[in-house]
Amino acid sequence: MANPHRKQTLITAGLLLLAALVSVVAATPQAGGPVFMGIPVDFILFALTLAGVALLHERTLEVALTGLVVISLYKLGFTGFKTGAGLAGLAAHMGHEAVLVGNLLGLLLGFALLADHFERSELPKIVPRYLPDGWLGGFVLLVMVFVLSAFLDNIAAALIGGTVAGVVFRHKLHIGYLAAIVAASNAGGAGSVVGDTTTTMMWIDGVAPLQVLEAFVGSAVALLFFGIIAARQQHAHAPINANADPDARVDSARLVICALMLVAAVVVNVGCNLRFPELLEHWPVLGITVWLVLLLTMGWRQPTWGLIPGALRGAVFLLSLVLCASLMPVETLPAASWQSALGLGFISAVFDNIPLTALALKQGGFDWGFLAYGVGFGGSMIWFGSSAGVALAGMYPQARSVGAWLRGGWHVAVGYVLGFIALLLVVGWHPQPKGNKAPQPLPAAIAPAPQG
Repeated sequence: MANPHRKQTLITAGLLLLAALVSVVAATPQAGGPVFMGIPVDFILFALTLAGVALLHERTLEVALTGLVVISLYKLGFTGFKTGAGLAGLAAHMGHEAVLVGNLLGLLLGFALLADHFERSELPKIVPRYLPDGWLGGFVLLVMVFVLSAFLDNIAAALIGGTVAGVVFRHKLHIGYLAAIVAASNAGGAGSVVGDTTTTMMWIDGVAPLQVLEAFVGSAVALLFFGIIAARQQHAHAPINANADPDARVDSARLVICALMLVAAVVVNVGCNLRFPELLEHWPVLGITVWLVLLLTMGWRQPTWGLIPGALRGAVFLLSLVLCASLMPVETLPAASWQSALGLGFISAVFDNIPLTALALKQGGFDWGFLAYGVGFGGSMIWFGSSAGVALAGMYPQARSVGAWLRGGWHVAVGYVLGFIALLLVVGWHPQPKGNKAPQPLPAAIAPAPQG
């Protein structure tokens, strides 16, 4: 007898594909490509892919790969690519995305092994003695993730936080707390030019580090809001184990390997950005660096190579969505304003924030701290909206339900809005030329009323 769950999965996937085909057939040809009810068919197909991920959270890889194939075939037959028409255009597009794909693949697989090194060092078993009892312990752990992410890659910060949380909460993690770990890692990197790929891109393009630093105002307010709520959720779900393992013995060699991987990634990233930016355009330097450290230290402590198949599955899923997003005809953004910066945060929950950041930098006219906060933190609202979310979902598969993430982690979206409001009230919207700290006049929409 056929498996009913499998049958339901196949029927749902078939309906999604049928809806995609109907969208294409019913589309009205336009100069810029077919549209249906005023919406480019590309976006409809991407929306159906995301809907499939939301509905079939146990078949996310299959849905994402199917969506990538369908969107690619549609563009081959109807619209062509930004890099040209036909197979040559597709090959050129994939070649253009190869460095991003290589870096993400290397980092996701490498940091999965890093997280295992960190857990096997037994340091997480010692951490409880430094955390407060009750819900405050969970909140302090989120603050630690936030601070780590300001200096490290947000994927690494999320995985380290998830590893420690797994120990102190005995692997009984509330979905809202998992969302908060991802949000803390993304929020911590939003105000640092070495904490997130998007802020590093801004730095390369001429945005001064101090212009990005103001994003921490919004991030801190958001962390205070979602962090307290998530910590209370977790305390009600499974209280913290405040007793450190008395038999734990820290393996300092594994900790040194973790530190070498992280320091090497940061140093190479900053060094190449300052001295050899052309290398970053043609080679996945960060992914290569992480793996060089892993291979050079494997004689000292062997990584758990058996983790690679599971990590690879999660990485291929993420890369499929990233490539789907890269195929969307997002050529322009709305005029720069605080409203559009706010909206980019929500868009970043489903679209790759790297091309969005590139478009914003090309367009200009933004307050770069607001942009850094929006594109850096916005992806936390859905689990596949950021690399940190996908990496943590690989560690805790229960996070792969969009519905459960939105229900349990509702405080992340509210925290994002509250943090943005704090930025407006405390800092104010000051559009700046890149590298110029002299603010332009405030838009009339939020400028203070004349006195007297």
